[in-house]
Amino acid sequence: MSAPRIVDRSLQGIGLCTLGYAFLALQDAAIKWLVADYSVVSILFWRSLVVVVACLLAGRLRLVQRAWHSSSRRLLVMRGLLSIVAWVLYYTAARDLTLAEMTTLYFSAPIMVTVLAALILKERASGWQWFSLAVGFVGVIIACRPSHMTDPLPIVLTLLAAVCWAFTYIQLRQVDDQTSVLEQMLITNVVFVVCMMIALPWTYTLAPTPAWLGMLGAGLVGGIGQFLLFASFQRATATVLAPFEYTGLIWAFLLSSLIWGTLMDVSLMIGAGLIAVSGTLAMIFGRHAAQDVVGAECSVTQPLYPASADVEAVGGAEGVGVQAPLEPESVEHRR
Repeated sequence: MSAPRIVDRSLQGIGLCTLGYAFLALQDAAIKWLVADYSVVSILFWRSLVVVVACLLAGRLRLVQRAWHSSSRRLLVMRGLLSIVAWVLYYTAARDLTLAEMTTLYFSAPIMVTVLAALILKERASGWQWFSLAVGFVGVIIACRPSHMTDPLPIVLTLLAAVCWAFTYIQLRQVDDQTSVLEQMLITNVVFVVCMMIALPWTYTLAPTPAWLGMLGAGLVGGIGQFLLFASFQRATATVLAPFEYTGLIWAFLLSSLIWGTLMDVSLMIGAGLIAVSGTLAMIFGRHAAQDVVGAECSVTQPLYPASADVEAVGGAEGVGVQAPLEPESVEHRR
């Protein structure tokens, strides 16, 4: 492949990655808006149902069969349950934190992954990786602004959610290479739908049509965001895209300001900057050390779709130049 073509594909990847994080920021903004009046359980039920339907439309019966017989099925069910805890904690805290604060603290998850990988997977981090970890830790402390905290509970809940997500990232590293990302998404979101359905009778809040349409919309924009991220990793390497993952912070700050009129706190901005630098350095140093290192998202090596014999072309994918099956160098899988 010629150098200009490589550059063009990398630029496409950067554009898709940036756009993907814009959609994911919109998802978080929509859910933050909804949790003020409606239960987290209801919102997650409708969001997850949208993702399940999208997966079934893409993979159809073959996808269900492969997911049911996957050797990683039990692991992914456990990951789904842990993800539920993370989501509930995160969006419960959303009632009291700004979108900018929520997103900044979420991006501390990769810092925790480095520690957990060393403790659980016995991975050896380089000195530079521990340096980047220290930078990120300082960023989290500054972003939390201990001297200004009157109610620390929402911040504690968000950091606990980040710890849960860090554990789910570690679990993804243990998933069978033959289990596609689409299968992972289906299994995880089916767990969400079932658990939320069980909890609905005790938490259901009657919602008018605009509200539940908003919940469906949150799932839709979230699904589009994930698809755009997957597509971006068909065009550029994880190392190239790592810094652009943190455009999620920029989108969150902008939406927080535009929708809620949030004034940008200097401490939060400095903390967010240090966290972004930390994650980017961890990715770069990890790649040089030939290790599988996570950035703001979890880098996995599974194919996006099941084996080519099991799927058909995905409708609408041609619009962004993506065809199924895809065989990415690395796919970023959010939460």
